[in-house]
Amino acid sequence: MDLETSMRIAAAGMQAQSARLRVTAENLANAQSTAESPGGDPYQRKTISFANALDRATGARLVEVRRYGTDPAAFERRFEPSHPAADASGYVLYPNVNPLIELMDMREAQRSFEANLTALQQARGMLQRTLDLLR
Repeated sequence: MDLETSMRIAAAGMQAQSARLRVTAENLANAQSTAESPGGDPYQRKTISFANALDRATGARLVEVRRYGTDPAAFERRFEPSHPAADASGYVLYPNVNPLIELMDMREAQRSFEANLTALQQARGMLQRTLDLLR
């Protein structure tokens, strides 16, 4: 594997983890977003799936976002009769977002991003040293 291929693989990993961080940040930002009208559905947790992709130019297997989806888990019901989004029984639906899980996902994505960044910096450094030797 040459250095250019290594850099493409690391860059693809960084793009994938960046997308994962955006989805996680959106979930955290909307963790308490209820419906605007009584009996409506609140924010639904978003998910992201990855897939292998073949880079035909280099023959390298890269990671890419396969699809964005939503979590089918049930919403949390809380009894809050004075809430504007409460249904006829006084219950309000809250998002199916668990902030603890989102924070763990965010930390994992951050570490993966940093690992790919380090790999990219190492490949770039080796390429630079090679160019310095050729001068």
